[in-house]
Amino acid sequence: MTATSTTLVIGATGTTGSRTAARLAAAGHRVRAASRRGTPVPGAEPVRFDWYDPATHAAALGGADRVYLVPPVGDPGPAAVMLPFLRLARACGVRRAVLLSSSAVPEDGPAVGQVHRALPDLFGQWAVLRPSWFMQNFTGTHVHAAGIRKEGVIRTATGDGRIGFVDAEDIAAVAARALTDAHAPDTDLVLTGPEALSHDDIAAAVTGVTGRPVEHRRLTREQMRDLLSAQMPPAFAALLADMDHAISEGAEDRVTDTVLRVTGRPPGSFRALLEREAERRG
Repeated sequence: MTATSTTLVIGATGTTGSRTAARLAAAGHRVRAASRRGTPVPGAEPVRFDWYDPATHAAALGGADRVYLVPPVGDPGPAAVMLPFLRLARACGVRRAVLLSSSAVPEDGPAVGQVHRALPDLFGQWAVLRPSWFMQNFTGTHVHAAGIRKEGVIRTATGDGRIGFVDAEDIAAVAARALTDAHAPDTDLVLTGPEALSHDDIAAAVTGVTGRPVEHRRLTREQMRDLLSAQMPPAFAALLADMDHAISEGAEDRVTDTVLRVTGRPPGSFRALLEREAERRG
Protein backbone atom coordinates (compact mmCIF):
# COMPACT_ATOMS: atom_id res chain seq x y z
CA MET A 1 0.00 0.00 0.00
CA THR A 2 1.53 3.29 -1.06
CA ALA A 3 1.65 6.47 0.99
CA THR A 4 -1.00 8.00 -1.25
CA SER A 5 -3.44 5.09 -0.98
CA THR A 6 -6.78 5.73 0.67
CA THR A 7 -9.10 3.08 2.05
CA LEU A 8 -12.84 3.62 2.24
CA VAL A 9 -14.18 1.70 5.23
CA ILE A 10 -17.92 1.17 4.93
CA GLY A 11 -19.64 0.58 8.24
CA ALA A 12 -16.87 2.43 10.03
CA THR A 13 -18.89 2.75 13.25
CA GLY A 14 -19.85 -0.95 13.32
CA THR A 15 -18.33 -3.98 15.01
CA THR A 16 -15.63 -4.81 12.45
CA GLY A 17 -15.55 -1.54 10.51
CA SER A 18 -14.66 0.56 13.55
CA ARG A 19 -11.84 -1.78 14.50
CA THR A 20 -10.55 -1.98 10.94
CA ALA A 21 -10.56 1.81 10.56
CA ALA A 22 -8.75 2.19 13.88
CA ARG A 23 -6.05 -0.31 12.91
CA LEU A 24 -5.45 1.31 9.55
CA ALA A 25 -5.30 4.80 11.04
CA ALA A 26 -2.96 3.69 13.83
CA ALA A 27 -0.61 2.25 11.19
CA GLY A 28 -0.52 5.60 9.40
CA HIS A 29 -2.81 4.77 6.48
CA ARG A 30 -5.29 7.24 5.05
CA VAL A 31 -8.85 6.21 5.90
CA ARG A 32 -12.26 7.48 4.83
CA ALA A 33 -14.72 6.38 7.50
CA ALA A 34 -18.15 5.87 5.96
CA SER A 35 -21.36 5.72 7.97
CA ARG A 36 -24.94 6.82 7.48
CA ARG A 37 -24.43 9.95 9.59
CA GLY A 38 -20.81 10.63 8.68
CA THR A 39 -19.86 10.12 12.32
CA PRO A 40 -16.36 11.33 13.25
CA VAL A 41 -13.85 8.50 13.70
CA PRO A 42 -10.42 9.16 15.27
CA GLY A 43 -7.64 9.34 12.70
CA ALA A 44 -9.98 9.12 9.73
CA GLU A 45 -11.92 11.40 7.41
CA PRO A 46 -15.66 10.94 8.09
CA VAL A 47 -17.98 10.66 5.12
CA ARG A 48 -21.70 10.03 4.84
CA PHE A 49 -22.68 6.80 3.13
CA ASP A 50 -25.97 4.96 2.82
CA TRP A 51 -26.29 1.78 0.77
CA TYR A 52 -29.84 2.81 -0.16
CA ASP A 53 -28.96 6.37 -1.17
CA PRO A 54 -26.90 6.28 -4.38
CA ALA A 55 -26.39 10.03 -4.12
CA THR A 56 -23.89 9.35 -1.30
CA HIS A 57 -21.84 6.77 -3.20
CA ALA A 58 -19.63 8.77 -5.57
CA ALA A 59 -18.68 11.32 -2.92
CA ALA A 60 -17.70 8.57 -0.49
CA LEU A 61 -15.52 6.92 -3.13
CA GLY A 62 -13.68 10.10 -4.10
CA GLY A 63 -9.95 9.40 -4.02
CA ALA A 64 -10.20 5.89 -2.56
CA ASP A 65 -8.38 3.00 -4.21
CA ARG A 66 -9.33 0.33 -1.64
CA VAL A 67 -12.61 -0.45 0.07
CA TYR A 68 -13.74 -2.52 3.03
CA LEU A 69 -17.30 -3.65 2.40
CA VAL A 70 -19.79 -4.32 5.19
CA PRO A 71 -23.13 -5.34 3.61
CA PRO A 72 -26.35 -3.56 4.59
CA VAL A 73 -27.57 -5.07 7.84
CA GLY A 74 -30.71 -7.18 7.71
CA ASP A 75 -31.03 -7.23 3.91
CA PRO A 76 -31.61 -10.77 2.55
CA GLY A 77 -30.73 -9.60 -0.98
CA PRO A 78 -27.83 -7.15 -0.64
CA ALA A 79 -26.50 -7.73 -4.17
CA ALA A 80 -29.20 -5.42 -5.54
CA VAL A 81 -27.56 -2.39 -3.94
CA MET A 82 -23.99 -3.63 -3.59
CA LEU A 83 -23.24 -4.64 -7.17
CA PRO A 84 -24.10 -1.24 -8.73
CA PHE A 85 -21.93 0.40 -6.06
CA LEU A 86 -19.04 -1.95 -6.79
CA ARG A 87 -19.22 -1.24 -10.50
CA LEU A 88 -19.12 2.47 -9.67
CA ALA A 89 -16.19 1.88 -7.32
CA ARG A 90 -14.21 0.20 -10.09
CA ALA A 91 -14.98 3.07 -12.45
CA CYS A 92 -13.83 5.55 -9.78
CA GLY A 93 -10.42 3.87 -9.42
CA VAL A 94 -10.86 1.35 -6.62
CA ARG A 95 -8.41 -1.49 -7.25
CA ARG A 96 -8.82 -3.67 -4.15
CA ALA A 97 -12.00 -4.73 -2.37
CA VAL A 98 -12.33 -6.72 0.85
CA LEU A 99 -15.82 -8.03 1.56
CA LEU A 100 -17.18 -9.06 4.94
CA SER A 101 -19.29 -12.19 4.51
CA SER A 102 -19.91 -15.16 6.82
CA SER A 103 -18.55 -18.65 7.33
CA ALA A 104 -22.13 -19.85 6.86
CA VAL A 105 -22.44 -18.30 3.38
CA PRO A 106 -20.34 -19.85 0.58
CA GLU A 107 -19.61 -18.28 -2.77
CA ASP A 108 -22.88 -18.13 -4.73
CA GLY A 109 -24.79 -18.85 -1.52
CA PRO A 110 -27.72 -16.76 -0.30
CA ALA A 111 -27.56 -13.06 0.56
CA VAL A 112 -23.97 -11.80 0.40
CA GLY A 113 -22.89 -14.98 -1.38
CA GLN A 114 -24.02 -13.38 -4.63
CA VAL A 115 -21.63 -10.48 -4.04
CA HIS A 116 -18.84 -12.93 -3.18
CA ARG A 117 -19.32 -14.62 -6.53
CA ALA A 118 -19.11 -11.34 -8.45
CA LEU A 119 -16.13 -9.78 -6.64
CA PRO A 120 -13.23 -11.50 -8.52
CA ASP A 121 -14.62 -10.36 -11.88
CA LEU A 122 -14.90 -6.77 -10.69
CA PHE A 123 -11.50 -6.27 -9.04
CA GLY A 124 -8.03 -7.56 -9.76
CA GLN A 125 -7.22 -7.51 -6.04
CA TRP A 126 -9.78 -8.86 -3.59
CA ALA A 127 -10.60 -10.93 -0.55
CA VAL A 128 -13.76 -12.24 1.07
CA LEU A 129 -13.63 -12.57 4.84
CA ARG A 130 -15.91 -15.33 6.07
CA PRO A 131 -15.78 -15.09 9.88
CA SER A 132 -17.68 -17.36 12.17
CA TRP A 133 -20.16 -15.83 14.63
CA PHE A 134 -18.78 -12.86 16.56
CA MET A 135 -17.80 -13.24 20.21
CA GLN A 136 -19.03 -9.64 20.60
CA ASN A 137 -22.59 -10.89 20.02
CA PHE A 138 -22.55 -11.68 23.74
CA THR A 139 -21.09 -8.38 24.95
CA GLY A 140 -22.33 -5.64 22.60
CA THR A 141 -25.75 -4.63 21.29
CA HIS A 142 -26.74 -7.96 19.71
CA VAL A 143 -29.96 -9.68 20.80
CA HIS A 144 -27.90 -12.29 22.67
CA ALA A 145 -26.06 -9.63 24.67
CA ALA A 146 -29.35 -7.92 25.48
CA GLY A 147 -30.81 -11.24 26.62
CA ILE A 148 -27.84 -11.84 28.90
CA ARG A 149 -28.08 -8.38 30.47
CA LYS A 150 -31.86 -8.27 30.88
CA GLU A 151 -32.76 -11.87 31.68
CA GLY A 152 -29.63 -13.97 32.00
CA VAL A 153 -30.82 -15.95 28.96
CA ILE A 154 -29.42 -16.79 25.52
CA ARG A 155 -32.08 -18.07 23.09
CA THR A 156 -31.06 -20.07 20.02
CA ALA A 157 -32.12 -22.96 17.83
CA THR A 158 -28.56 -24.33 17.75
CA GLY A 159 -29.11 -27.18 20.22
CA ASP A 160 -25.77 -28.82 21.06
CA GLY A 161 -24.14 -27.46 17.91
CA ARG A 162 -20.71 -25.90 18.29
CA ILE A 163 -19.27 -22.77 16.65
CA GLY A 164 -15.72 -21.44 16.35
CA PHE A 165 -16.72 -18.00 17.66
CA VAL A 166 -14.24 -15.31 16.60
CA ASP A 167 -13.16 -12.04 18.22
CA ALA A 168 -13.97 -8.99 16.06
CA GLU A 169 -10.48 -7.70 16.85
CA ASP A 170 -9.08 -10.68 14.96
CA ILE A 171 -11.41 -10.05 12.03
CA ALA A 172 -10.18 -6.46 11.89
CA ALA A 173 -6.56 -7.58 12.06
CA VAL A 174 -7.08 -9.85 9.05
CA ALA A 175 -9.05 -7.14 7.22
CA ALA A 176 -6.25 -4.63 7.70
CA ARG A 177 -3.71 -7.07 6.29
CA ALA A 178 -5.97 -7.97 3.35
CA LEU A 179 -6.35 -4.27 2.55
CA THR A 180 -2.72 -3.21 2.91
CA ASP A 181 -0.39 -6.15 2.20
CA ALA A 182 1.59 -5.87 -1.01
CA HIS A 183 -0.37 -8.77 -2.47
CA ALA A 184 -4.08 -9.23 -1.88
CA PRO A 185 -5.28 -12.67 -0.74
CA ASP A 186 -7.41 -13.08 -3.90
CA THR A 187 -9.43 -15.76 -2.14
CA ASP A 188 -11.95 -16.24 0.64
CA LEU A 189 -10.73 -16.63 4.22
CA VAL A 190 -12.71 -18.54 6.86
CA LEU A 191 -11.97 -16.98 10.26
CA THR A 192 -12.60 -18.65 13.62
CA GLY A 193 -11.41 -18.45 17.17
CA PRO A 194 -9.21 -21.12 18.79
CA GLU A 195 -12.01 -23.46 19.91
CA ALA A 196 -15.51 -24.54 18.95
CA LEU A 197 -18.09 -23.84 21.66
CA SER A 198 -21.76 -24.60 22.11
CA HIS A 199 -24.14 -21.99 23.46
CA ASP A 200 -24.21 -24.01 26.68
CA ASP A 201 -20.43 -23.47 26.83
CA ILE A 202 -20.92 -19.76 26.17
CA ALA A 203 -23.49 -19.44 28.96
CA ALA A 204 -21.17 -21.28 31.38
CA ALA A 205 -18.23 -19.02 30.46
CA VAL A 206 -20.25 -15.83 30.96
CA THR A 207 -21.51 -17.15 34.28
CA GLY A 208 -17.98 -18.03 35.37
CA VAL A 209 -16.43 -14.67 34.51
CA THR A 210 -19.26 -12.34 35.54
CA GLY A 211 -20.65 -14.33 38.45
CA ARG A 212 -24.15 -13.80 37.10
CA PRO A 213 -26.10 -16.97 36.18
CA VAL A 214 -26.75 -17.26 32.44
CA GLU A 215 -28.61 -20.10 30.73
CA HIS A 216 -28.98 -21.23 27.14
CA ARG A 217 -32.66 -21.64 26.32
CA ARG A 218 -33.24 -23.94 23.35
CA LEU A 219 -35.85 -23.02 20.76
CA THR A 220 -37.10 -24.73 17.63
CA ARG A 221 -36.21 -23.26 14.28
CA GLU A 222 -39.77 -21.94 13.97
CA GLN A 223 -39.70 -20.36 17.43
CA MET A 224 -36.39 -18.68 16.61
CA ARG A 225 -37.75 -17.36 13.32
CA ASP A 226 -40.81 -15.89 15.01
CA LEU A 227 -38.72 -14.32 17.78
CA LEU A 228 -36.39 -12.64 15.29
CA SER A 229 -39.23 -11.54 13.02
CA ALA A 230 -40.29 -9.07 15.69
CA GLN A 231 -36.93 -7.29 15.28
CA MET A 232 -36.04 -7.56 11.57
CA PRO A 233 -37.51 -8.32 8.14
CA PRO A 234 -39.18 -11.78 8.13
CA ALA A 235 -37.03 -13.07 5.26
CA PHE A 236 -33.83 -12.23 7.11
CA ALA A 237 -35.21 -13.69 10.34
CA ALA A 238 -35.97 -16.94 8.50
CA LEU A 239 -32.43 -16.99 7.08
CA LEU A 240 -30.90 -16.60 10.55
CA ALA A 241 -33.18 -19.29 12.00
CA ASP A 242 -32.12 -21.63 9.21
CA MET A 243 -28.48 -20.90 10.06
CA ASP A 244 -29.15 -21.82 13.69
CA HIS A 245 -30.67 -25.10 12.53
CA ALA A 246 -27.62 -25.79 10.38
CA ILE A 247 -25.40 -25.17 13.41
CA SER A 248 -27.42 -27.73 15.37
CA GLU A 249 -26.48 -30.25 12.69
CA GLY A 250 -22.74 -29.46 12.91
CA ALA A 251 -22.32 -26.98 10.03
CA GLU A 252 -20.09 -24.61 12.05
CA ASP A 253 -18.21 -27.12 14.21
CA ARG A 254 -14.72 -26.23 13.01
CA VAL A 255 -11.67 -24.10 13.73
CA THR A 256 -9.19 -22.73 11.20
CA ASP A 257 -5.64 -21.40 11.40
CA THR A 258 -6.40 -18.40 9.17
CA VAL A 259 -5.93 -15.69 11.82
CA LEU A 260 -2.53 -17.14 12.76
CA ARG A 261 -1.43 -17.51 9.13
CA VAL A 262 -2.44 -13.99 8.12
CA THR A 263 -1.49 -12.01 11.24
CA GLY A 264 1.29 -14.12 12.74
CA ARG A 265 -0.46 -14.46 16.10
CA PRO A 266 -3.10 -16.89 17.39
CA PRO A 267 -6.74 -15.81 17.67
CA GLY A 268 -8.10 -14.67 21.01
CA SER A 269 -10.29 -16.91 23.17
CA PHE A 270 -13.81 -16.19 24.35
CA ARG A 271 -12.73 -16.19 27.97
CA ALA A 272 -10.01 -13.65 27.18
CA LEU A 273 -12.64 -11.40 25.60
CA LEU A 274 -14.91 -11.68 28.65
CA GLU A 275 -12.04 -10.84 30.98
CA ARG A 276 -11.07 -7.88 28.81
CA GLU A 277 -14.62 -6.60 28.89
CA ALA A 278 -14.84 -7.06 32.66
CA GLU A 279 -11.63 -5.09 33.13
CA ARG A 280 -12.83 -2.33 30.83
CA ARG A 281 -16.04 -1.94 32.78
CA GLY A 282 -14.15 -1.91 36.05
